[in-house]
Amino acid sequence: MLLDDVAGASAEIAQTSARGAKVTRLAALLRQLGPDEAAVTASWLSGELPQRQIGVGWAALRNIGSPSPAATLTILGVNAAFSEIKALAGPGSQARRRDLLATLFGAATAREQEFLRRLLGGDLRQGALVGVMADAVARAVEVPLAAVRRAAMLRGDLAAVAAAVLHDGPGALDAFRLEVGRPVSPMLAQTATSTDDALTRLGGHAGFEWKLDGARIQIHRDGDEIGLFTRTLDDVTLRLPEVVEMVRALPVANLVADAEAIALRPDGRPQPFAVTASRVGSRRDIASGRTTTPITPFVFDVLHVDGVDLLDEPTSHRLSVLDGIVPEANRVRRLITADPGAARQFLADTLRQGHEGLVAKSLDAPYEAGRRGAGWLKIKPVHTLDLVVLAVEWGSGRRKGWLSNIHLGARDPAGGFVMLGKTFKGMTDEMLTWQTKRFTELAAGPTDQWVVPLRPEQVVEVAFDGLQNSTRYPGGLALRFARVLRYRDDKTAADADTIDTVKALAAEAGER
Repeated sequence: MLLDDVAGASAEIAQTSARGAKVTRLAALLRQLGPDEAAVTASWLSGELPQRQIGVGWAALRNIGSPSPAATLTILGVNAAFSEIKALAGPGSQARRRDLLATLFGAATAREQEFLRRLLGGDLRQGALVGVMADAVARAVEVPLAAVRRAAMLRGDLAAVAAAVLHDGPGALDAFRLEVGRPVSPMLAQTATSTDDALTRLGGHAGFEWKLDGARIQIHRDGDEIGLFTRTLDDVTLRLPEVVEMVRALPVANLVADAEAIALRPDGRPQPFAVTASRVGSRRDIASGRTTTPITPFVFDVLHVDGVDLLDEPTSHRLSVLDGIVPEANRVRRLITADPGAARQFLADTLRQGHEGLVAKSLDAPYEAGRRGAGWLKIKPVHTLDLVVLAVEWGSGRRKGWLSNIHLGARDPAGGFVMLGKTFKGMTDEMLTWQTKRFTELAAGPTDQWVVPLRPEQVVEVAFDGLQNSTRYPGGLALRFARVLRYRDDKTAADADTIDTVKALAAEAGER
């Protein structure tokens, strides 16, 4: 099938707000594809590449050349080009990558160029994410959605499930089982506003665990073979020898477990997240035979032990098994209670220890891999800042025609503003309409460019989960998970929070 057909479907889906209509359109597309084409397309329309990263970012996509008048690119041909680009390394690879991109975009129609630019730039927000795609796969082959979701979470790859079921029919779903050594999509948590809220939603009795600001890892052990995988299912086994050593010492032969890896200070308090992320994301220390930043693993759930799958067992049973095989020093601290006061105190103690909050868990819930299940609720304090909008980007997909992604800056007492990040989260349609008009009025440059610079006058209140070190922004800090709460027309830019305030928050978090 031609890439243009996929680009056209993506554009149609982006203009459709109803989930059911998106699913219907995707299912119709999937039925027309061969298994290999379906696997690639399912990845693309879920916002991912089968190759994960190919070394191409927005900077390489600024000048993509004139489009082709005719559609000739195929799905598999484009996917092969991505693989070729990813494989480039060594002297001359950057120039070769530019040449391959130029050839690819030169053969693409205008619609295909737009699709490829957003896909490679991580901006393909047409609403056809993994949840919608799973619905579409189920609709395309007329099987229960729950069966597709379970197969996808056990395989850790919805695209592979789509290819198998479209090729072999519904019976192919039975082949997807929990396998030691193959990572599964992790269970995620919904949000609760407080420990009281969590207790109410979980039936008045729950387990509360420290929410560590580390790196989520999934542990697999098959005899002497040990594998460690990130939340995105990347293999980091060789980067974490101390975690491998802990796993090897456990009294089991086969294991699949959920854990957090975190860098701690000598007093046991957590290092800033950037320290953990730098260690987990780097091969340098391990390759040189030295580990300058020790990592401590904390196990908080088990999915399989010595031939027994535990996914469908209640949390209480999984925790009992966990406590029997993992030493207390490597288990996340936990409180099981029905007492609201005890839960509140546990949260306060956790925050004083420097951790970011709690996860409340239903004691009766199974492990819902790959889903943001109602059986887990995260509880974290919310930070807010009043910042100034420095620039704004035109939206895509459903937000096409609106000024959407805003650039956020803190006031510098010495003059000017210091950028801390961007966000498009938290914006309602009403807000998008208002800010498109408002930012058009504040434009300090042409409005027909992707990024529109603004006069620094509009103050916005944003919530965020924390701060992290950044080499991208001049202040050395970036907001984590920023989202818009409201625009502050009652404040001027002179009333915005300063970069000194932001740095003080970062220092306070580091001390905690």
